[in-house]
Amino acid sequence: MTWQDTPVDQTIVIRPSAILADRDARAVLKELESRDVSRGGVWSASPGMWQRFDRPWDGSSGLKGTSKLVGSIGSIYGSPSKYDITIYRVTVTDHGAVNGWTVDRICDDALQYADLTLASCPKTTLESTSPDPFHKP
Repeated sequence: MTWQDTPVDQTIVIRPSAILADRDARAVLKELESRDVSRGGVWSASPGMWQRFDRPWDGSSGLKGTSKLVGSIGSIYGSPSKYDITIYRVTVTDHGAVNGWTVDRICDDALQYADLTLASCPKTTLESTSPDPFHKP
């Protein structure tokens, strides 16, 4: 295998970032937890990272076995306010891309539990918080 044949994961930074308000965040987290890979589901969600697998983990002693990661969602808990969650980055693995997974599809799979999609999810504002260096107060 040469470096040209090496699979490359695709990471997309979501700009503007998607925001899950308190109620929506709780709905998504509750459902991802109930669909955890340790319970026969396809999600492994921890603070800061939600991972989507192609099948439940089937390895011995609760290990992933033949299950393969299709993508990950990077999130920040408690932003922009205490109970909100901000989705800021999504990675689609080579295995995921080959099997039809996209950034939107991975996000939509998680966000469906709050009746949202990445396209319909509220977004952060892109206001600059730094002062204009060329403007005198």
